[in-house]
Amino acid sequence: MRFCNIDFNIINRKELFEKAGNRTKCIITVNAQIIVYANENPRLMKFINKNYATMDGEVPLKVAKIVNPNFRNVIKLSGSDIVYDFCDYAQKNNMKIFFLGGKEDSVKKAIANVKKKYAIQVDGFSPDFENYPFSNSFTKSCQEHIKKFRPDILFVGFGAKKQEYFMEDNQRFLNECDVKYAIGSGGTVDFVAENIRRAPKWISNIGFEGVYRFFQEIKVERAKRIIVSFRFFKYIK
Repeated sequence: MRFCNIDFNIINRKELFEKAGNRTKCIITVNAQIIVYANENPRLMKFINKNYATMDGEVPLKVAKIVNPNFRNVIKLSGSDIVYDFCDYAQKNNMKIFFLGGKEDSVKKAIANVKKKYAIQVDGFSPDFENYPFSNSFTKSCQEHIKKFRPDILFVGFGAKKQEYFMEDNQRFLNECDVKYAIGSGGTVDFVAENIRRAPKWISNIGFEGVYRFFQEIKVERAKRIIVSFRFFKYIK
């Protein structure tokens, strides 16, 4: 189903875990910000539409259901929600999970919390911050940690665009390492680490989850993302 020029082809939790043949299944959780970025960047749009997209964002989902009746059965599947679905799936299927990106403290806490709750094999790596395009040393260090652990499920938390470009640039490498699922996850590791609180359900339901997080972690960059998100209305078709 198409909304704002993006093909949303994962509409429920069951479809998250369907295999993509013998290749890594790259999943993009598409919120209002990514809708804007994709419509302004043909490369990102092409990558999303060649792979697998979930609807991540209460406001875009509500609008999509108004303009396209086919969206009535679509549910919101954000990175900060499906991470626990994948942990549960890993537990049931003896799979390994890897968190790539985020602050070192958050990665360590997230690993500890997942091990305690799910008793599965989990690891992670927090590379030094870099803007895209990534340096060879950045990419190599990420690849070395992934190759050593050989996860089945990889969460890439570099933020919108950068994490998608990393997955695209390294898709062959991920296939070779037998990574079954790669998910662009933004700041999900902070929630798993419990360094950031999730918004109450009623705030999430009215689409103000991003604003709630902004007041927990006030940054100019986060304010800019909120402003960008409102531009998604211009791409509604």
